[in-house]
Amino acid sequence: MPASGNRNEDSGVIVIDKPPDISSAGVVRIVKRVLNAKKVGHAGTLDPFATGVLVCCVNKATRLADFFLKSEKTYRADMVLGVSTDTQDATGTVISKCDPGDVSVEEIRRTFKRFTGDIDQQPPTFSALKHKGVPLYKLARQGKPVRKPPRRVHIARLDILEMDLPHVCFEVTCSAGTYIRTLCADIGFQLGCGGHLKDLRRLKSGGFTIEDAVDLAELKALARTGNPAQRMIGMADALRDMPGCLAEPDLIKKITSGRPIRTGDLIPPPDMPTGFFKVVDANNRLIAVLDHKKGHLTYDYRCVFPN
Repeated sequence: MPASGNRNEDSGVIVIDKPPDISSAGVVRIVKRVLNAKKVGHAGTLDPFATGVLVCCVNKATRLADFFLKSEKTYRADMVLGVSTDTQDATGTVISKCDPGDVSVEEIRRTFKRFTGDIDQQPPTFSALKHKGVPLYKLARQGKPVRKPPRRVHIARLDILEMDLPHVCFEVTCSAGTYIRTLCADIGFQLGCGGHLKDLRRLKSGGFTIEDAVDLAELKALARTGNPAQRMIGMADALRDMPGCLAEPDLIKKITSGRPIRTGDLIPPPDMPTGFFKVVDANNRLIAVLDHKKGHLTYDYRCVFPN
């Protein structure tokens, strides 16, 4: 996707097609260096072995990361039945093996169907979640695994694409915070043979798809031509699913000075009765994100971007 021509001081989003064998933080460091940016952050970690959509927020757009973090994600995954590992993926140590030969295709399909909708999922002990300020994976490596209580996640879609047992390739669309490797381990457990995640590719996150993404080699090539920000998506355009309002210059001054904004100040009103909406100027520059709460006569400020 080409860059928006209306960026707030080279702030925006670059969607990276993350390669394998590098951490999400490692990708952020490369993007920051290539763009010569003051600040870069990602909106949703991918494990080092995983590939695909990694939403990188640049400069002022880092303040928008929460909007992308909370969105649905879509993945394509390869699960291996009959082998369980301590990390629930192919990077871990094998802790059990079982011949999955007795598991039928019909049983696999039935089990997959039971994992759609709202389910309780226990976060893996090898994860970036923290216990008393320490990441769980560090405690697990020290032989002090900590189990977090199960939490509710939502599986909107779970489709088997191909079965070549012991491999099962599937696509899943799920809520933020869902662990696909835990999903594989739980399905394997229900089938009675165990299982783990072998490969994972994120196809969609934050409203962005793999078609929006650029790989690191292309980004570096653009840097050599002097225009790496060519693939930057402006902040207003990045909030593609958020309703918006156009503000006139006088109202923009009022917003950027932090004065109360009443529900009648913005014409036309947002396309939704309550919730977040973006305010842009005539050049599609993002001025603010406001929150309309039911029954309130004024909007709450979520974030403001004075020029």
